[in-house]
Amino acid sequence: MNQSDSTGLPAYYRWYILALSAMTFTFAVGIPTMCMPVLFREISEALGLSLVQIGAVWGLVPFSGIFVVLAGGLLSDRFGIKRVLYAACFLAGLAGASRGFSNSFTTLAFTLFLFGLVGAMIPPVVHKACGVWFADRHLGLANGIVSTGMAVGFTIGSLISSTLLSPLLGGWRNVLFLYGFISVLIGILWFFSRDDRSLHEDSGSSGGPLPFRQALSRIVHIKEVWILGFILLGQLGCVQGVLGYLPLHLRAVGWSGSRADSALAVFHAASMIGVAPMALLSDRVKSRESILFVAIVMTIVGVTMISLSNGLLVWIAVIVAGMVRDGFMSVLMTTIIETDRIGAEYAGTAIGFILMISRLVAFLSPPIGNSLARFSPSLPFIFWALLAASALIGFIFLRKKKSV
Repeated sequence: MNQSDSTGLPAYYRWYILALSAMTFTFAVGIPTMCMPVLFREISEALGLSLVQIGAVWGLVPFSGIFVVLAGGLLSDRFGIKRVLYAACFLAGLAGASRGFSNSFTTLAFTLFLFGLVGAMIPPVVHKACGVWFADRHLGLANGIVSTGMAVGFTIGSLISSTLLSPLLGGWRNVLFLYGFISVLIGILWFFSRDDRSLHEDSGSSGGPLPFRQALSRIVHIKEVWILGFILLGQLGCVQGVLGYLPLHLRAVGWSGSRADSALAVFHAASMIGVAPMALLSDRVKSRESILFVAIVMTIVGVTMISLSNGLLVWIAVIVAGMVRDGFMSVLMTTIIETDRIGAEYAGTAIGFILMISRLVAFLSPPIGNSLARFSPSLPFIFWALLAASALIGFIFLRKKKSV
């Protein structure tokens, strides 16, 4: 029985890389990001922020990523996964901890911008790791597992940050310091991991670092990249707005703080449960695009239900919208890697480019949606549901392209 791969590594080592990738999503991205919506109430009281200002600073996280998410993919394609991830996790930890020093709207905006700037480099590199280490029938499963890591982080961050850790540690600032420290530890684990460069040679690529210009020129001429970017643009814009507003909205309509935070945690818990079945199903069916289509429709239905509901129906709506959240991302990332002329070699650049496109709307979505609350507390959800619905247009062009 062969106990090692062609690189001389134990056969199980790729599963260690997969576990570390999932932990990266959990502790360096998921928890530090999703702790913010449940801490916003406490932060706004300390810094005197309005609802629109909260929406603005929340929108800065995806906005700042516009400038570096492509760079993260390009760097990983050129220099390898390990180097980019240990640097990005370390810097994300420092930037995430710096949020705890904020004493005004300006400083909070600046530190959130820095956190989003560095943290945005991580997702395309993690999904590239899946493409490099699992370039076989397990690719969908691998992307599903790391996306589950993200969902676990989102769930934990929204569940314990405000109701448990903030009182235990003495306030929101110490919570952010703790999360920053953990992210640095994840970076150290990547530092001592095995370099992946020889895997590029083994997988049949040209070998050696990829020039930035060559990688980017190849990606921008692939039509599916633009179409998938448009689809993610509508979906991500919707979800980003809902996640930042939901706890505040539920508190405003009379829910207790712990109950409102639990609704957000249920959203992510449903996503955590749904991502693996979606990933496995996508490995078995012929069309991953059909799964993406159904996921967006469920998002639209769930978000619309939230706008029309209170009490029990809110929980049902949150589950409907949440159960496809990270599964959608998992299947989309796999679709990108499997697209003709991309593969594992150009996966980092392609994923980074698509994430960059989507963040253009994810940045504007929260403050625009939050501003509509002055007319009706439910109106922001209608706006975000329509934004997700716009993504369905992309499937018309995607199918036309596939049929050519």
